[in-house]
Amino acid sequence: MSESGFNHKQIQTISIIHNMLSIQFGFKTSILEDNKASFLILNRKTESEKYLPFHTLDDENTIGSYEVTIDLHKEKDFFGQSGVWDVYIVVESEEDEYKRYRIVSNRQELNLIYYQYADMGTVFYPYTTNKMNLSLKTTKRSFISKVEDAYLSKDGLLNISGYVLDTKLMGAKHDMKKTLIITNHLDDEQYRLPLESVTRTDLTELYGDGIRNYDDIGFKGTFSIKEYLHTSELIYFRFYIELSYIDNGEEIVKVSPRLTFNPFNPLQSRRAKVIKIDGIDRRIFIKKTKVKSYLSVKVYVYNRSKEWKSRIRRKLTDIKRSRKIKALYKKAFKLMGYAPVRKKSVVFESFAGKQFSCNPRAIFEYMQDFNPEYKMYWSVDKKYMKNFEGRNLNIVPRFSIKWLFIMARAQYWVSNSRLPLWIPKPNHTTYLQTWHGTPLKKLAADMDEVHMPGTNTVKYKNNFLKEASNWDYLISPNAYSTEIFQRAFAFNKTMIESGYPRNDVLHVDNTTENMEALKQKFALPMDKKIILYAPTWRDNQFYGRGKYKFDLELDLNMLRDQLGDEYIVLLRMHYLVAENFDLTPYTGFAFDFSNYEDIRELYLVSDILVTDYSSVFFDYANLRRPMIFFVYDIEDYRDNLRGFYFDFEKTAPGPLVKTTEEVIQSIKEAEVNPISDKFNTFYDKFCYLEEGKSAERVVEEVFNKR
Repeated sequence: MSESGFNHKQIQTISIIHNMLSIQFGFKTSILEDNKASFLILNRKTESEKYLPFHTLDDENTIGSYEVTIDLHKEKDFFGQSGVWDVYIVVESEEDEYKRYRIVSNRQELNLIYYQYADMGTVFYPYTTNKMNLSLKTTKRSFISKVEDAYLSKDGLLNISGYVLDTKLMGAKHDMKKTLIITNHLDDEQYRLPLESVTRTDLTELYGDGIRNYDDIGFKGTFSIKEYLHTSELIYFRFYIELSYIDNGEEIVKVSPRLTFNPFNPLQSRRAKVIKIDGIDRRIFIKKTKVKSYLSVKVYVYNRSKEWKSRIRRKLTDIKRSRKIKALYKKAFKLMGYAPVRKKSVVFESFAGKQFSCNPRAIFEYMQDFNPEYKMYWSVDKKYMKNFEGRNLNIVPRFSIKWLFIMARAQYWVSNSRLPLWIPKPNHTTYLQTWHGTPLKKLAADMDEVHMPGTNTVKYKNNFLKEASNWDYLISPNAYSTEIFQRAFAFNKTMIESGYPRNDVLHVDNTTENMEALKQKFALPMDKKIILYAPTWRDNQFYGRGKYKFDLELDLNMLRDQLGDEYIVLLRMHYLVAENFDLTPYTGFAFDFSNYEDIRELYLVSDILVTDYSSVFFDYANLRRPMIFFVYDIEDYRDNLRGFYFDFEKTAPGPLVKTTEEVIQSIKEAEVNPISDKFNTFYDKFCYLEEGKSAERVVEEVFNKR
């Protein structure tokens, strides 16, 4: 604490009385002296901003106290619609430099401080993020609920307590019944447990503001997990609360969203016991999920030997990942780089060792047939070994001791994405960078801003260009790309303008017989045409570093209803997207091929492509088949995220649409007019080099000239 008792950037109190939101916070007075400062509220999705003044309560200490007030009724147009807002203090110095400071939460039960936009059917409230910052949220859900404590007793009983309220009924129903609803991930069975109401005068005293009464919102109950274990499979339990009451003689029933879990003691948020049930040891594990802090109970058969082996492996992994071990490994790699080169040895890697795909695969397959004298290895991330099984490859686990010896002494590296910056390229190694797309979105040094987690714009560009300086050769699919690559990557070595090797197969195997064979291979209906939906990722939609999310805006229900008699849909999401889409409701119509690494086969089997800003359309154009661009967020993507190298809206070789209805209409129109003059112009500019011989051109330039 500071001498004034306040913490820098942290809220002190927050309240909503009638329609007035008040936020008091601590901030270093030295930062605000002689500088202009504002309170910034930033919409997380649209990035719309609202700057507000704040006034001083106390600035006689190192950390002063300040307050901002907002009339929520007057700001209905801004806060009334569903959304999430992050809050900052923005300081403008005399040099016209701006700096934003995130406001930190004080761990209050902030969601109990709320305001209703009754005419809009929404509820506004502050909340604490997973990173302990303050944010504001408006939602159409009227429920506010939380599990505050959950623990296991010796006999396998789950004891649960917390609070739940429906903001639309607050203080109106004292005879309300609360029922715990438990579901699992294996079936549709639902378990119900009556809950006991608990008086919570403590919440009324803390957050009632003399207006609201929270006395009746508490609950507690005991759930016997062992009574519901009818399988030895791994099972996850999820929890909801049902509220029921009588209104004018009619029973009204409402069910809450899935319960969140924020225990009193964060250190006890993961609790586990091993209990013998039906003669079998089972481990019951209570936790909150990483993404949305839901209460989850995991139960599985416990094998003591396997468990200890797993713990030992995790401990060894922790040791391997320690800073000292990493430092030693880096030094060893550099030292091995001075060892004699292994002539005609090549290490291939695709998407950081996750896939057997793309340009590296195409070059590898060509060299298997025409350059068998080379010793070829595949660098593979251990978590993705299954993608490489049954292919008769020389697999080297990425960052293993074996990988160190082979990688450091290899004569050639072939990769389609950046290698870690810490890897020193030996003087004897030739690094062929194949890249993985024709640039539509701005790259590297051309990017105005970087929205990716774990980095910033300057750091990202510097790291990218530093790694690119190691490349000896870079593949380009056309003259357009060559110009951009040279500038964006600051690349001044040998550019191979060859077309992309991965697209050779699109010219060699583009036959009806191959399409039918692929349908059989994928167990797809032979009598249906195929829509391939392959969108890109959004830099600013992420859970954390390397884990991006994606909201499926395409309405599969509507597609199935209107096109299901003739078409099926294959989903191929970008490899960086972290979601696992549940397509169970669309069985027989929608198929998830996101983890199928050879997208070339998905191109060949598909009759039409639906994409957005993904570079897949440059490749798919080689097939001369219809393409539709589902660009529901084009203004935000074009202007705020990456920016485009050319006028995408005028040049795209297919219609640009923003709704599922328009996608359906475009598919129907493509059946009549599949290819336009604009498509032919596009093809002549971007696909003129690709005729089935790109891999041969690359191998002749890099491997056969030496």
